[in-house]
Amino acid sequence: MARPTGSWNKKELQKKKETKRKEKEQKKLERKESGKSSLDDMIAYVDENGMITTTPPDPNAKVEIELDDILISVPKDDELEPTDTTRRGTVTFFNEAKGFGFIKDGRTQESLFVHVNGLIDSIKENDKVQYEVEKGAKGPVAVRVKLDK
Repeated sequence: MARPTGSWNKKELQKKKETKRKEKEQKKLERKESGKSSLDDMIAYVDENGMITTTPPDPNAKVEIELDDILISVPKDDELEPTDTTRRGTVTFFNEAKGFGFIKDGRTQESLFVHVNGLIDSIKENDKVQYEVEKGAKGPVAVRVKLDK
């Protein structure tokens, strides 16, 4: 007895493929008959506020920008305002025997390490101090520490 050339499942798959192909062809013909250009449907515009819209911008509302007003570089250091790098804080811990301690920043409440080599004046616990922050081996370090007057 001869075996059938295709199984029932293969025939069903072929029928599905054929119907999908016909549906696709039908949609293509409908698009052609409607007369709309598919590109016009896909175009989006950006308004002056940065929002995406489907309406084109008004050419009368165009704003002219001077070429000299456009800056394409990073401002030089001399144009930047100088910032005060001196901070104030309170000594929370200081071990004179080992030569290190910690200062609590007055604004950020951050605890900073301080070493005896970074001191200008001698300090002790609960002293109000002025200092500058530098990057140390294990994080920020208070340097040029002096008593706050």
